[in-house]
Amino acid sequence: MAAPLDTMLDRAEAQCARRGAQLTELRRQVLRLVLEAEQPVGAYALLDKLKTLRSGAAPPTVYRALDFLLEQGLIHKVERLNAFLGCVEAGQGGGVHDHPHGAGGRQGGHDHPHQFLICSNCGATAEISDPAITAALASASVAAGFTLHRATVEAEGVCADCAAAAAKAS
Repeated sequence: MAAPLDTMLDRAEAQCARRGAQLTELRRQVLRLVLEAEQPVGAYALLDKLKTLRSGAAPPTVYRALDFLLEQGLIHKVERLNAFLGCVEAGQGGGVHDHPHGAGGRQGGHDHPHQFLICSNCGATAEISDPAITAALASASVAAGFTLHRATVEAEGVCADCAAAAAKAS
């Protein structure tokens, strides 16, 4: 897993450089921790992990790094969970999300529409990127006379694993 993760981090660094920003060692470490997490991870959980690498790490250190990573489109914030999820891909023509995906434009540093499906049982979170959802929201906003600047859709339900487990238990 280290090689693909290093590749993702290198791509993230290149994206920052193209935008005139710098992915410092600290920011890279925080991004690595977010990417290593299997689910969205909170700032204080990141701080605990970061302290194993940097004994003097404090909450402002993590929050500044997270703000930068959000601004650069390298992570998403899942508001419902108050946690962060990586937004860097590797392989198959991937790379960081540094390309437009249709309607909606930039959303919080991201050039692609993003929505989250959150399991209310286990907390599993999946990012989907459906331009039709973004277009519908933009259209509804215009119809309401509302100027939309940014939107993140978070839908709560039950993931396939939890649904299967519930069906098996019945």
